[in-house]
Amino acid sequence: MQVHLKVLIVDAASGFYRVERYGLGDFFGPVDLGLHLSGKFNSLNIGSGLLAGSIFPGSNRLVFTGFSPCWGGFFISSMGGAGLVFDDLGINMLCLVNKASSPSVLYLNRIHGEEIQVGIHPADIIGTWKKGRKGVYSMMEQVLSDFGHRYENEPRILATGPAALITDFGSICSAPISRGKLSYVDTWAGRGGMGTKMLQEHGIACVIYGGTHIDEDFRDRKVADQWFESRYNQKLAAKDFEATTKYRFDPKFSTGGTFGVNYATLGGSMLSFNYTSMYMDESQRLDIHDSFIIRHYLKQFNEETIETKQQKTCGEPCSAVCKKMRGEYKKDYEPYQAMGPLCGIFDQRAAEQLTHRADMYGFDAISAGGVLSWLMECLAEGLLTHDELGIPALEPVFSPKGFSIVEDSLRNAQVAMSLLDAFIDRKGIIDLSEGARKCARRISREKSKDILDRFVYVAYARKGWMVPNQYWTPGAVSPMAIMGKYYMHYGKDFLPPRELGRTNARRFLTELTMDNLGMCRFHRGWAEDMIPEIIESIYGMKKQFLTNNVMTASRISSRNASIFWESGRTMDFIATFLKNKRDVDGVEDRELLEWIDRFEKDRDSAALDFWYETHKGIQESLREF
Repeated sequence: MQVHLKVLIVDAASGFYRVERYGLGDFFGPVDLGLHLSGKFNSLNIGSGLLAGSIFPGSNRLVFTGFSPCWGGFFISSMGGAGLVFDDLGINMLCLVNKASSPSVLYLNRIHGEEIQVGIHPADIIGTWKKGRKGVYSMMEQVLSDFGHRYENEPRILATGPAALITDFGSICSAPISRGKLSYVDTWAGRGGMGTKMLQEHGIACVIYGGTHIDEDFRDRKVADQWFESRYNQKLAAKDFEATTKYRFDPKFSTGGTFGVNYATLGGSMLSFNYTSMYMDESQRLDIHDSFIIRHYLKQFNEETIETKQQKTCGEPCSAVCKKMRGEYKKDYEPYQAMGPLCGIFDQRAAEQLTHRADMYGFDAISAGGVLSWLMECLAEGLLTHDELGIPALEPVFSPKGFSIVEDSLRNAQVAMSLLDAFIDRKGIIDLSEGARKCARRISREKSKDILDRFVYVAYARKGWMVPNQYWTPGAVSPMAIMGKYYMHYGKDFLPPRELGRTNARRFLTELTMDNLGMCRFHRGWAEDMIPEIIESIYGMKKQFLTNNVMTASRISSRNASIFWESGRTMDFIATFLKNKRDVDGVEDRELLEWIDRFEKDRDSAALDFWYETHKGIQESLREF
C-alpha cells in the first residue's frame, strides 16, 4: 500500500485551503518536502516526522522550514514536543502561502476524523502583547482563552512577539498546555527568524492547533526492543536512558542539562565579555570560569534546579527531562551563555531578567545575546553613546578586573534590557528591521570600522547573518549553507580547514537525517544509527531514504552563498583558537603550527585562505552525483 505525506496548504490571503498528497519515497519528511514547497511557493512549512506519535522517544519535534528572513537562505528550525499534538491533525505538514490582510490567528482543529477545521481570525497583536505576562506569553494566553474551549484534547499554540514585527530574527514560542493552562516550559523554534517569516510574510501572528484524529503510529514495543537488542543488547528504554544521561543528570559532574554539563566542563574555553576572553591568558580565563561560574553561576543552578529536581519535558513522554527550571525560568546553556557571560552577566537573577525579557519579546535568544554583547562593548569603549543607542545613561561593566558578580551582573542586565526595549521601541540608531549585519555596516561607514570589527557573526549573501553557536571552535563560523544550528563540527579538536569542511559536511548529513524524521538530537546516541534501520523495518525504504538524504543535503548546499568573514573579531575567533590549541592544549601538529605562523604574519590573508579551504572541503563533500 502506497504511503503518502499529507500537506495542508493554507492561503493566508484568502483563507482557502486544500490537502495535497506526496508519495513516500519521493519525500520522507518535513525537510525535503519543505525544501520542495519553499522553492515552489516561498512558503513557511511546519511539520512533524514519520515517527511522530510513535513509541520512539524524541520523535515529536515540530520542524519549521523556509527561506529565512535573517539568514537569507533555506533554513530549518525545530521545536521540542510540539509535533505530538500536531500529529492529532492527521497531516504531516502545514504549508502557509501568501499573506493575510491583517495580523491574524490561524485556527486548526480536527475532531474524530472529520475534515480539518481551518479559520483565519484577525487579531489585535499590539494590544495583546501588552496584556498580562506580555509579548509571546500574553499572545498564547489570549488565543487559548479565545479558542481553547473548542478542543476536546489539549491543543498547542505557536506564538510570535514584537521582535517578529520589528526585526528579522523573531522566533516562534510554544508551551505545553495542561488542564487548560499554559505551563512555564516554553519551547522555541528559535534560530532563523521563523517568527518574523510567519508574521511579516504571511500575516499569521499565532497558530492554535489540535484534534482527536488517531492514525496508525508505530506502537509495537516488543518489536522495537528486538531491533535495539540486536544492535545494542539493550531494550529501547534502557538505551535511550543511557543516551540521554547528559540532559537528565550526569553523575560524573553532579549536574545535568546543557547548562550544567557544559559549564562544568568548559574551563578556559568559555566565551565572555563579547568574546574578548579569547585575548586573555588561559590563567585569566580559568579564573573567570572558577570564580564566576563554578563558585557562583553554576553553583546557583545546581542548588536551585538540580538538587530540587525542577525538571520537565518539552511536552512528550521522555526520560531526558531536559527542561531545567527555576519557577517560570527555563535554563538552557546557549540562551544563558549568550545573555549571560557573553554579556558580562554571571548571576542567575540578572540572567533570568534579561533572558526573560528577550523571550517575552520573542527574540532568537542566541542572536539577541550576540547583538547585545557587541553593542555593550561598543558602549563601554566609547564607540557608541547612550543617546545614539536610545538608552538611559548607565555604563556597563565590561572587564573581569574588580568585577562584582551580583552587582555588576545586574548592572549589565539592566543595560542589556534597556537595549532590547530600544530595539522594539525604535529608539536610537539601531535599526534591526533588515538585520544586525546591515545595521552594523551602515553605522561603521558613518562612524568607525572598529564598530563592525567587534561584532562576531557568520555572513550569508547580501544581508544574511547569524550569531554563531556558543562554542569557541572554527566549525561555529564555517561557510556552511545553514549555520546557527549543529549542522557543523563543534568539537574542540584542531582539524585542518579542508578536513574541517569535510567533517562539517558529514555532520550536516547526520543532522539532516534527524530533522527530516522530526527527531530530537538529544537522542542522537541511538537515533543516528537506528533511524535508517527503522525506516527499512517499517517501510522497506532504507536505501531510498539514505539516497534522498544525500540529495537533499546537496540541494541545500547548492544554494550556499556564504560570505568571507567581515569582522576582525570573527577572524580573531579562528586565530586565537589555533594559538590556544598550541599554547594551552600542547598540540604540535605541523599544519596547526603553519596556520598560526600565517595568521601572525598576515591575519586577513590567512583568514581568507582558511575560509576557502574549509569551503572546499564542504563543496567537495556535498555534491549531487
